Parts: sequence; structure tokens; C-alpha cells
Amino acid sequence: MYKLYIDDNPMEIDLDAALGAMTEQRRTKVMAFKHEQGRKLSAAAYMLLCKALREEYGINEAPLFEYSEHGKPAIVGHPEIFFNMSHCRSVAACVVSSSPVGVDVEEVREFKKSLARYVLNDEEYSMISSAPQPDREFIRLWTMKESCLKLTGEGITRDLKTVLVDTAKYHFDTQQFGSAILTVCSFFI
Repeated sequence: MYKLYIDDNPMEIDLDAALGAMTEQRRTKVMAFKHEQGRKLSAAAYMLLCKALREEYGINEAPLFEYSEHGKPAIVGHPEIFFNMSHCRSVAACVVSSSPVGVDVEEVREFKKSLARYVLNDEEYSMISSAPQPDREFIRLWTMKESCLKLTGEGITRDLKTVLVDTAKYHFDTQQFGSAILTVCSFFI
């Protein structure tokens, strides 16, 4: 089971206050974003993690991360806590769990056949092409794929057309937040 934390107004974050509450490691990552929007969104997701750690685990210190081969973060000194963060223009999200978990959130945007052909297999493409709202269906599938890759720690390192071919071991929970679609992926237990 997981706990999902959402900020549906991440652009309202007080960036200076958030930066002051972060580790130097995270400040560096946040400030690496070229524009303020990216900085605020990254900071908002991290602050959700801090809130989750306080509320779920009683951890008040800002977390320091270590990274897997493909960049999946883990909290130094807490191998028992699994988490994942994501953000888009209108939503920041963080999920915490006692088992591996992945989350992705994306804004619904115009459906582009060329992108769909690149990331979807023939069955997925056919399903989206016949959907009443192909733009929403594409983002739903995209968030499923990305949350699954974030769960496994692979990141986008393999053929995206094959990500959802064998999903029997995964549980997907997809929700809509305004103009965004969010999917949490976890292993069936």
C-alpha cells in the first residue's frame, strides 16, 4: 500500500523558503532548472516528500538521496522507505510506500500521431486511435509506462513499446487532477 501526496497548485510555493528547508544536494538539483517554473515544480515535489516523511515515518530531517545506476533515488539510511516524485505544470506528486513504487503525472495535451507511433505498440496505438478522447487516452498510457519504469528503476532506457506488454505483476492506479492525469504503479503483492 502507498500514500499519495499531491500539490495541485505547485506554482504558489515560496521557493526561497523551500530552498532553505532542503539539503544542499537538492538545492543544487532544483537550481539546475533554467526557469523558475521548473525550480518551483521540483521544489514542490521535494517538499511533498518531506511532508510525507514527517507524517508517515516521523522523519523531520530533509532527506539526502543516493541514486541507482539509472538514476532512481533512494533515501540514505532508510532502505525501508520507497518513494517517487513527479510534476507537471499544474500538479506536483509524491508517493511513499514500504515497497517499490513509481508515479508519473502529465498534462493532457494535443495528441500527436508521430509521438504515439514512436512510443506505442500496434495494439496500444489502435486502442488510442479509436478512443473518444485520444489525447487523454495517450496520456493515461504514457503515465502508466513512465510510472512502471520509475517503479522498476529502469527509467526510459528501453523500447517504450514493450513496457506494458506484460503487466500482470503490476497494479496501476490512474487518477485525473484537473487537466493532468496521474498514475501510481506498484507490484501486486
